Amino acid sequence: MKNLFLFLILSVLTGGKNYTQAASSRDAIVYQEKDVRFTMLAEGVVRMEWSPSGQFVDAPSFVVVQRNLPVPEYKVCHKGEWVLIKTAKMEVKYKKHSGKFTSDNLMIKAVNGLKPFCWKPGMQQKDNLKGTFRTLDGYDGNYSTYKNQEMPLEDGLLARDGWTLIDDSADFLFDDSDWPWVKKREVGEGQDWYFMAYGNDYKGALKDFTLFAGKVPLPPRYAFGYWWSRYWSYSDKEIRQLIDNFRHYQLPLDVLVVDMDWHYTEKGKGGWTGWTWNRRLFPDPVKFLRHLKDRGLKVTLNLHPAGGVAAYEEQYPAMAEWMGIDSASGATLPWTVSDKKYMRGIFDIVLRPMEKAGVDFWWLDWQQWLTDKKVEGLSNTWWINYAFFSDMERMRDTRPLLYHRWGGLGNHRYQIGFSGDAIISWKSLAFQPYFTNCASNVLYGYWSHDIGGHMFKKGDKQELDPELFTRWMQYGVFTPVFRTHSTKNAVLNKEIWNFKGEYFEALRNAVLLRYQLVPYLYTMARETYENGLSVCRPLYYDYPESEEAYRFEKEYMFGENLLIAPIVEPMQKGYAKLEVWLPGGSDWYEWSTGTLLKGGQIVERSFGLAEYPVYIKAGSILPLYDRVENLSRNDEEIVLTVFPGQKGSFRMYEDNGNDKHYAREYAYTPLSVEQSGPDLTVTIGAREGHYRDMPAERSFKIKILGSVVPEQLTVNGQTVAYEYLGEELALVIPLPEKSCAKEKVVQIHYPASRTEVNDGLIGQFRRLSKAISALKFRDAGIVLNEALGTLESTSVALEYFPERFPTLIEQFRQNYRQLPHILTEQQLTEADRRWFLETVGWEEKE
Repeated sequence: MKNLFLFLILSVLTGGKNYTQAASSRDAIVYQEKDVRFTMLAEGVVRMEWSPSGQFVDAPSFVVVQRNLPVPEYKVCHKGEWVLIKTAKMEVKYKKHSGKFTSDNLMIKAVNGLKPFCWKPGMQQKDNLKGTFRTLDGYDGNYSTYKNQEMPLEDGLLARDGWTLIDDSADFLFDDSDWPWVKKREVGEGQDWYFMAYGNDYKGALKDFTLFAGKVPLPPRYAFGYWWSRYWSYSDKEIRQLIDNFRHYQLPLDVLVVDMDWHYTEKGKGGWTGWTWNRRLFPDPVKFLRHLKDRGLKVTLNLHPAGGVAAYEEQYPAMAEWMGIDSASGATLPWTVSDKKYMRGIFDIVLRPMEKAGVDFWWLDWQQWLTDKKVEGLSNTWWINYAFFSDMERMRDTRPLLYHRWGGLGNHRYQIGFSGDAIISWKSLAFQPYFTNCASNVLYGYWSHDIGGHMFKKGDKQELDPELFTRWMQYGVFTPVFRTHSTKNAVLNKEIWNFKGEYFEALRNAVLLRYQLVPYLYTMARETYENGLSVCRPLYYDYPESEEAYRFEKEYMFGENLLIAPIVEPMQKGYAKLEVWLPGGSDWYEWSTGTLLKGGQIVERSFGLAEYPVYIKAGSILPLYDRVENLSRNDEEIVLTVFPGQKGSFRMYEDNGNDKHYAREYAYTPLSVEQSGPDLTVTIGAREGHYRDMPAERSFKIKILGSVVPEQLTVNGQTVAYEYLGEELALVIPLPEKSCAKEKVVQIHYPASRTEVNDGLIGQFRRLSKAISALKFRDAGIVLNEALGTLESTSVALEYFPERFPTLIEQFRQNYRQLPHILTEQQLTEADRRWFLETVGWEEKE
C-alpha cells in the first residue's frame, strides 16, 4: 500500500500508466559515468545530470513526475574523447569524463531539418514566447496600479529559438509516503537539466513536456458551463431569488460561487479567514446546499486560510485535539501547509463535513506570505494547489477540481486558475486574450477571469459601462472558464436582467452560445488532456512560419476549428471595426454575419453589438447543443452543425462527465462532411468506446449553415422532412435514428445552379431588421414602401415560400444595392436617411 496513492494520483496525470519511483528505464539511460548521466525522454527531450557524489535523483520532482517512459529511438557513437547521442531532432555532444556541464564540454544542435540552432550551457534564449503570471490583482491591462510597473510575465516552455532548457537542479521532490509529501533535494553543486529541442514544432514540444511533467487533468463537464460569482453578503434567501431569476429568464447555470461572507467575517469571530457558517445568513447550511443540489448546481466556497483555525471556530476543539493542543488554551492553530498532520486535520475535520453536505470544490484565495514558514523556499501557492488537489484525488470518486492561482511550473496538473482582481477597463479586456493565450505555453490553459473586471481604478467613474461588459462577456464565451465576478460594490450589478434592450439580448445570447459550444469545447478539453494543447492557444502553434501569427497576438484559436479576434475597443457609430488576420490553408466562415472569407489575408471587418468576430474553418462539422438548462445531464440532443466548405471531419468526445475513470473509459463518434458537385453527404459514424452510464441513444439534428433549399434529402436512404431557417440561411434535419451504435448517412441534393448565400446575407438580414424596427420609433406613423418592407421580410418569406428561394434572394440583393435610393423614395429626412445607412453598416461597394 506504500505507493498506492502515488499511483492513483499519477495514473490520471500521466494517462493511467503505471508510475513507480524506481530508477529511470535503464534502456533510456543512453550514457552514464560515475558523476554524469544522460537519459533520453523523447526524440526532442534529453535529461542531463551531473552529480559530484555520483548519486542521481530518481524520485519525482515538483516539475517532473514521470521517470519511467517509453524509450525513443536514438544512436550513440564515440569519437575520440567525445560521445555523440543522436535522435531524429537533435545531436548531443559531450566530452567524456569532463564533469560539470560547461560551454567547453557540452553542445546540442538541431538535426534533420529542424529549425537550426546550436546550444551550449550559458546561452540565453533571445525570443521566448512567454508563459503566465500569478495574478491580475490591481492590473489595468498589463500595468500594475499597485507597483506602478508593467507585468513581469514569466518565460514559458516555448521560444522562437527552437529550444528550451529547464533547470530542475534545485527543485523540491516528493517522498514515497502514502500521501506523497514535499522533501528537499540534496542540491550541492549538482545539475539536473532537461533540454527540449523542437524548432517550430510547438505542439510537439508541449506534448513532450506532458510525457515527463504529467498531463493536464480533464475538469468535470459542469466546469465548462456558466459560473455565477460575486463578492457580496448573500443570504440563503437572496441566493434562492438569484437562482429563480436565472430560471425565469431561461438562463442556464452550473456553478454557484459563494464568496467569503458564507462564514463570519466580523472582528473577534472571523475576518478574511473563516471555517464556520454564518448562520445569520444561512440558518441551515445543509438544507441550503441541498436546495442548490436539487436544482442541479455545483457549489464552491471561498477560503482565505492564512489565519489558521482560531478558538471561535466550531471545528476548533476537534482540530486542537488532533494537533495535541489543549483547546482550553484558546491558542490559534497557525496555518502551516507543509505540515502533513495539520493538513490532514484541515481536510478530515474542517472541510470534509462540508464537502459531504454538498460543497463540490474549494476556491482558494491565497494572497499572503508567498513561501512556507517552515520549509525554506517552498511556494505556498504551489503547495496549497497540490495539497488540495491531491486530497480530492485521494478521497473522492468524482474528479478533483481546484480553483486557485498559478504557483509555478508543474502547476498545470492542478487546475483551475483564478486570475484575480483586474481593473475594470478596456485596457484590461484588451490584455486578457494575450495573457490567456500565453498561459498555454506552460500548459496552464484553464484560467478563470473575473469577466467584466473586478473593480474600478481609483479616480475612475464608478459606473458599469454596458458596452464594455457586453464585449467582455462575448469574449468570456471563448475562454476556458465562463465566470462573472466583481468586488463588493453596489454599482456592479452584473445580473443580465439588470440590462435593457440590445444589451440584454446580447448578454443573454452570449450565455446561450457558451452552452451551445459545450460538446465541441469538451472535445477540445480532452485534447488538452491527451496532447497538452490548451483550448485557447496562440496562432503560432498552427502557423509558426507566419509573422502575422506572432504580430496578431490577441487573436487565438479556440480549439482546432475556431479562430477568435476579440473586440477590445468601444464602437464608433454603432460598429466596432478591427483588422483580422485569416491564416492561409483554408477559407474562414464569419459566423455572426454569414460571410465566407479567403484565408491568407488581413481584412478589416465591422461588428454591431450583437455580432462577434468568430471564424470557423471552412468545411467544419461541429457538435453543438441547441438549448440546455445546465450540464447536469449527459444525454442532450446534439446539433451537428456543418459550416460552408468542401470537406471536413471531427471526432466528438464523450465520457461520464465527472468520474475519475476518463483516462480509460470514454467514447468518440466520428463525423464527416463532403461536398461533391451538387451533393452534400454528412456521415455520423457508429460510436466507438464505452464509459459508465453511457446513454445508448441520443437525439441528433443536422444543421447546414449557408444552405439553399435542397431538391432532395434522405437519411439512410429514406426521405425525411426538414426545416428551413431563413434568418440563419440554415437547413435543419431531425434524424429519426437515435441509436449511437448505428451509422447515419445524410445525403442532400441541391440544384445544379445554386444561389450564393455566404457573402454576408445573414448579417444584412439582422442589421436591416434592427434598423427598420428602430425607424418606427423615430416615426411611429411610417408606412414602409414595397422595396423597404420586402427587404425586411425576406428572411421570413424564405421559410414560408422555400420554392421561391432563388427569386427571393435575387430580389433582396437588388433592393439592398439600391438601399440609398429606396430610402429617398421612402421620403426619409436626410438625417434619418444617413442614420439608417449607418445603422445597417451600408457601404457603397456593397
